[in-house]
Amino acid sequence: MRTHSVLENGWRLIGLALILNHSPFVAARVVESRNLESPESGRQVIRLDKDWRFWHSFDNPDGLSYDQLKAYILPSGNDFIANPSDRHQSPSSAPNISVQYASNHFNDSSWEAVKVPHDWAIQGPFYVGDNVPVDGGMGRLPSQGVGWYRRQITVEREDTDKQIYLDIDGAMSYAMVWLNGKLIGGWPYGYNSFRLDLTSHLVAGTNNQLAIRLDNPTQSSRWYPGGGLYRNVWLTKVNKAHVGQSGTYITTKAVSSSSATLDLVVTVENKAKTASNIHIATDVFELDLETGKPGRKVAGFPQTSISVASGGKVDSNSSTIVKNPQLWGVWPSQKPNMYVAVTKLYSGGSTKVIDTYETRFGIRTFDLDSNKGLLVNGEHVRIQGVNQHHDLGALGAAFNTRAAERQLEILRDMGVNAIRTSHNPPAPELLDLLDKKGFLVMDEIFDCWEQQKKPNDFHLIFSDWHEADLRAFMRRDRNHPSIYLWSVGNEVGEQHTDVEGSALARVLVDIAHNEEPTRLVTASLNFAKPNQTFPSVFDVISLNYQGEGIRDTPAYSQLSGIATPPLYSGFHSAFPDKLIESSETASTLSTRGTYIFPVVDGISAPVNDTSGGNSTSAQVSAYELYTSDFGASPDKVFAAQDSHPFVGGEFVWSGFDYIGEPTPYYSARSSYSGIVDLAGFPKDRFYLYQSRWRPDLRAAHILPHWTWPDREGKVTPVHVFSSADEAELFLNGKSQGRQTREEYTYRFRWDEVVYTPGEVSVVTYKNGQVWAKASVQTAGDAAGFRLKADRSSITADGDDLTYITAEVVDSKGRIVPQATNDITFDVSGAGELVATDNGDPTDFTAFPSKQRKAYSGLALAIVRAKAGKPGSITITASGPSLKTTRIYVAAA
Repeated sequence: MRTHSVLENGWRLIGLALILNHSPFVAARVVESRNLESPESGRQVIRLDKDWRFWHSFDNPDGLSYDQLKAYILPSGNDFIANPSDRHQSPSSAPNISVQYASNHFNDSSWEAVKVPHDWAIQGPFYVGDNVPVDGGMGRLPSQGVGWYRRQITVEREDTDKQIYLDIDGAMSYAMVWLNGKLIGGWPYGYNSFRLDLTSHLVAGTNNQLAIRLDNPTQSSRWYPGGGLYRNVWLTKVNKAHVGQSGTYITTKAVSSSSATLDLVVTVENKAKTASNIHIATDVFELDLETGKPGRKVAGFPQTSISVASGGKVDSNSSTIVKNPQLWGVWPSQKPNMYVAVTKLYSGGSTKVIDTYETRFGIRTFDLDSNKGLLVNGEHVRIQGVNQHHDLGALGAAFNTRAAERQLEILRDMGVNAIRTSHNPPAPELLDLLDKKGFLVMDEIFDCWEQQKKPNDFHLIFSDWHEADLRAFMRRDRNHPSIYLWSVGNEVGEQHTDVEGSALARVLVDIAHNEEPTRLVTASLNFAKPNQTFPSVFDVISLNYQGEGIRDTPAYSQLSGIATPPLYSGFHSAFPDKLIESSETASTLSTRGTYIFPVVDGISAPVNDTSGGNSTSAQVSAYELYTSDFGASPDKVFAAQDSHPFVGGEFVWSGFDYIGEPTPYYSARSSYSGIVDLAGFPKDRFYLYQSRWRPDLRAAHILPHWTWPDREGKVTPVHVFSSADEAELFLNGKSQGRQTREEYTYRFRWDEVVYTPGEVSVVTYKNGQVWAKASVQTAGDAAGFRLKADRSSITADGDDLTYITAEVVDSKGRIVPQATNDITFDVSGAGELVATDNGDPTDFTAFPSKQRKAYSGLALAIVRAKAGKPGSITITASGPSLKTTRIYVAAA
């Protein structure tokens, strides 16, 4: 057995050797001070969200291409290329092209006015049928084509001595940026954040024209990529000498209940024409998680002075001690306490602040133990994780903090404590939320390397950009306390080449160790085996489906494809010193609230027309036993992990349904694998995971619903999810039998129940005592709606959202479980309707539509508060022959 103590002085590069050291070491979250917008701070960070004009073409209207202008784009990544000889030289002259859309004189008044973040594709319409430009894999939305964004930037004359940067958190994809008609640079990978220096091209005292071109190819992604400036864009103004991009780094050693030693690196950059003498002072404060503001001061770093040459960068190092540190930890047993270090720069002997920079961080230790699993602050924490793609359902890829927060709240209610960012860098604000809420993060960057998965995916630019992308990603994210592991790849094709692929894997792992030596590095393996070279390159073994076995049981024996026996033991034997976890499990498929009969006798079966699926309606039975061809039910996964207690935990595929990749029916728009559907409504599977991940929660969940007018007298199996050890089922008061849950079983099953209308109820027991009760009743005809808001009050800032659930109910208030009634949502007052949904992967009604059919009795409306207009928001749901219902939400 070997313990990898991560964040404990961790991996140190000594020549070409990696030496594992064992003193406590914790990383921090670097956040540029976007709340500092006063000149007195020396730094202004301005959100460029409004006043954009946008135009999109499915063709190439300007005749430009990345390959044509690559020489002008590649230098944008130079700060993230370690070897100076590998950096790219900018061409000596501007490109010999005329781009009308980038010109100061172009009239864009006919273009659409948009607010950023913006996803140009999410409004639809959907492509339906075969032989369409964008198929089900990429979500059937018009994400392809070229998009142009334009807005003006005004720079005051007093800013002439400033350095001014454009910071883009994410732009999909092949971003190219012009200012006043001059090509400044760009970044092709749509998920990474990047910075461009605008200073030399700005004209003070007048309007400067910013123009951004994006180009989304077809066949470029395995899921919905979105399109456009889909994350935040910022203008950063600083003095010539300033803290550089992602320019602070805090690590912690000698962590105990009485003290922790902080080591700080501050990178100062000087863009002045002469050398600058800089004085650096940094104080540490408790961070108020609710306000984001510094609280009580707890420590100060010794002040340092440095000289930075013109055009140079210098790192300043210092250390201090925090007494009685409040540790960052994983919910629910620990608290996500955080600190903020406020760094101030002074010029020479002056007392005037020339820059202020905040670094949010948390103090904690991670130990990745090959037998015990993950230890956080010395406490064993089982990884109860899910995979999350980047879209936010009906909002698409355009990032919204409240939408992401709602997803995390729903997942936490299920018991989730970890997120894998599948398979790309996330929005910075998502990591902020995960820090704040005490989730673990596997931070992942690439879905492919040199070998393609799609003709136009990242493999086309991997050789030019992998180092810059990887270093930029890690430097931005390296100090989030929630990140316990880096992932440099997902199911990459190089697994199949083994030795050759291992060499490329070693390149990436070495870059990661060099850039951020405090954490271990992994990549997810769905093919590589214990006896191959490829897995040996990584610090942690992350298995996709191989742990529980792939196509290894009789129910899957007729399928084509490789059959893999369960490999937890095989990998543990081959790599006894490495933590083993599952980075993808299950890929169980279902559509919420739909049940198909008969029900399979076993615990796991692949979906087809005789096994839980209906290819005509494109529905999958919600008994939660049916899977993709390579997948496994939760029951099978749980049994495999429980019989191999050294496994650190799992990331289920997937937490939420997402747009695109609609296995098994590519005629659909969105996935079937989510535990929660696209609208945010839990599927039955939610309660199975909840019963495992929150075993102390007194709950029982019955499936299916009990409204089956066409099934009287027919066998209709009843299953119950609960953490109880015994359960007794009743149909109209008559016992159907009491069961004791056996080892390696995770549900109670009464598979011979004959349907008759009325009530099904269950009483569950734990240790001989009543644990929880539940019941479902036969519903009547639809009579009206019941509306529920996720919050009764929201902020009138133009960004905040309320999610309104519409339930179709009968005259007694019971949800009508098979209702598909038409619903019209109307919003008045201080809010506006953004989108509607129902979780049906086959519903091609455009998301912005106010009309939506209920699906399995439910529908959703997403409502946004109007900026600067506090007041009451009225949301109304109406439908033919149903009673109209209203709900009110305050905007303040």
